Amino acid sequence: MRRIITIIIGSLLLVACKSPEARRPISSKSGSFIDASVARNIKLNEKEQSFIKKIMKENPNEKYLASENGFWYYYNTKQADSLISPDFGDIVNFIYDIKTLNGQVIYTKDDIKTQNYVMDKQELFSGLREGLKLMKAGETVTFMFPSQKAYGYYGDENRIGTNVPLICEVSINSIIDNQQEQ
Repeated sequence: MRRIITIIIGSLLLVACKSPEARRPISSKSGSFIDASVARNIKLNEKEQSFIKKIMKENPNEKYLASENGFWYYYNTKQADSLISPDFGDIVNFIYDIKTLNGQVIYTKDDIKTQNYVMDKQELFSGLREGLKLMKAGETVTFMFPSQKAYGYYGDENRIGTNVPLICEVSINSIIDNQQEQ
């Protein structure tokens, strides 16, 4: 009996002194999902850009400009005498519409209504936010945004679906300088 107790105590001491072993992952994930996602997005971007370039080629009367931010635009109305472009915190009063690249209207100017936007302090899709910075009061510009500069993968959860490139005609009514407000 003494021998059994000694064996049990010895076994407990051996088990108790053993350091805990790290758990191993059940499965190991490779970067294959991310790699596939990157490849899919590159193809999508190339497809959208080629469609935008086709539209530009079909409209040679418009003087298209490429922005540094990955979208294209042209001026419907350009103001040479207005020097004020919006800066951080400026209040921009503007109106715009949204169409697909095929010209199908998604939201009219009446649907969206006139907007007051505090530059870079409120939510606005990235392409439009960057586009407003290129404009001056009294100008109207037509922008062509690839989907990643518009509403991207999620859409607007209403009328704009997943990965939809957009055309927006934007008119700035006024810009109130935030320095004047202080």
